[in-house]
Amino acid sequence: MRQDLSAATLNGVAKPARYIGGEYGSIVKEEAAVRFALAFPDVYEVGMSYLGYKILYHLLNKMEGVAAERCYAPWIDMEEKMRRQGLPLATLETGTALSSCDLVGFTLQYELSYTNILNMLDLGGVSVFAAKRKEEEPFIVVGGPCVYNCEPLATFIDIALIGEGEEALPRLTKCFKEWKEEGRPGGRKTFLKRAAALGGIYIPAFYEADYNEDGTVSGVRPLEKGAPAVIYKNAVSDLNDVDYPTAPVVPFMEIVHDRIMLELFRGCSRGCRFCNAGMIYRPVRERRLEKLLELALKSADATGYNEISLTSLSSADYSHLAPLAHSLVEKLQRDKVSVSLPSLRIDSFCVAIAHEVQAVRKSGLTFAPEAGSQRLRDAINKGVSEADLLTAVEAAIKCGWQSVKLYFMIGLPGETDEDVLAIADLAKKVQRRYFELQGRWGFKVTVSVSGFVPKPYTAFQWAGQDSEEELRRKQQLLKEALKVKNIAFQYHDAPTSVIEGVFARGDRRLSKALYLAWKKGARFDGWSDRFSYPRWLEALKEAGLDPAFYARRERGQEEVFPYEHISCGVSRNFLRREWQRSQEGLLTADCRRGNCQGCGVCPKLGLDVVDYKEEEE
Repeated sequence: MRQDLSAATLNGVAKPARYIGGEYGSIVKEEAAVRFALAFPDVYEVGMSYLGYKILYHLLNKMEGVAAERCYAPWIDMEEKMRRQGLPLATLETGTALSSCDLVGFTLQYELSYTNILNMLDLGGVSVFAAKRKEEEPFIVVGGPCVYNCEPLATFIDIALIGEGEEALPRLTKCFKEWKEEGRPGGRKTFLKRAAALGGIYIPAFYEADYNEDGTVSGVRPLEKGAPAVIYKNAVSDLNDVDYPTAPVVPFMEIVHDRIMLELFRGCSRGCRFCNAGMIYRPVRERRLEKLLELALKSADATGYNEISLTSLSSADYSHLAPLAHSLVEKLQRDKVSVSLPSLRIDSFCVAIAHEVQAVRKSGLTFAPEAGSQRLRDAINKGVSEADLLTAVEAAIKCGWQSVKLYFMIGLPGETDEDVLAIADLAKKVQRRYFELQGRWGFKVTVSVSGFVPKPYTAFQWAGQDSEEELRRKQQLLKEALKVKNIAFQYHDAPTSVIEGVFARGDRRLSKALYLAWKKGARFDGWSDRFSYPRWLEALKEAGLDPAFYARRERGQEEVFPYEHISCGVSRNFLRREWQRSQEGLLTADCRRGNCQGCGVCPKLGLDVVDYKEEEE
């Protein structure tokens, strides 16, 4: 448990358990050749819910001479005390300041967490700008889904690990350990060269971006000999071989996802054209049923949690879902451990599975039609119909559910007001289906709507984003149409979607705006009560940048994206073809159990789809 924080410091701050460490399952190594801080750029209860760090914490601490420790962003009240008292941001395990660690790793889960990264570096005593870091300062490593466009952070980071980290991060750490034991020959640059040679590692300082007269990117070229023109992602070929943690750290306080998280498989091949995760995590690789049962039972015994969540991008697509769910319920029910299935397909089979796994405690039911009209659902390649949704709802009603939550997006490419209003029509049809079955009203529907953001490595990366004013107009249009009893309407703040869009498709010139926003007080921008749109507009203006240039402008067919030197393996030609098919309203079939659609991932990276459907049959 941390000894560097006094009771006086913790007194008066919200949730002091965020800062003390010493939780059951935490690993403390007082002596270590390499100290690696896994720093999450949000508060403790959000970061402790992140499965990726549970895995990496486990794998790194298995390495001899390596200590992996945790660090989270302090909330505003704690930061004020730390700055006033001169306390550096430090790890939970040993209270080591970030400046005294060897490597500090941040996960890039969300563009609006970037200012927290700068703030944590500054609080930890680390130079914010990579070029100004002294020899003894830690190397700043980033990974996660947003790493495929980390250019807005290029000025601040030393190393970007592209793709999956289970094999790559221990390899990078071993490389650092060897360099340090050799006496750090050649200084920081030599280690960066060694890191780049490992593959799947991007060193921003080794590259330079060039621009056309109109401000678009003409290319990003390597400056150092041996730096590859394109860095391809790291990927695990067989998840059954990954040493998955079954005794993770158990927090003292309630966290966002306060449960065991069991990853069924990685990847998704459904091909939704707005979905970044569905592209960057390809191909699908499943874990064996026997392995999952073993991991689940060990985790339940080791942690004392009363819930296991079956997680993946589309958990209901797991080939052995029915026998897995049945076995888990049978084995865990006596210990009052429930099973939850957070991501459901829109079909009655999934409803039946959800009903079975809720034998211990019942939770809500959520479906994601994404768009209200069939025309727009076809354009985004969702592959579900209104009849599919109503059939699934009917199955839910027959199983006893009294409410459902529906997720949609507005601002999708080609969207009309009729498409927006179709969301309200669909919600009302769901209510009516309950009346038709039960002979009375009362079914509760929650409509949750977010603004579309064009993301890298999706078919919609060419699309422009709606302005803040247009998003608000559509929100108001839908709000008026949903003034119906027992229908609740939730929506995301439009300006946050705009800034997210700027950074999702932005280039390294945005580093200046990011720094200026942070200096003006930007913190926790993903929290609605902390986000300030005027502050961001002011920072962008001072940096000489136009947010509409990045977010609202449709990209030209041949325009170079700022991030194309970092690749998940999906080809540009495939994505362009999908963009064209979306405009024609054509569906593209799932390749997982059908014909290859030519995205390019498997041959480029030497990977295979791992699917056990045939064994089940």
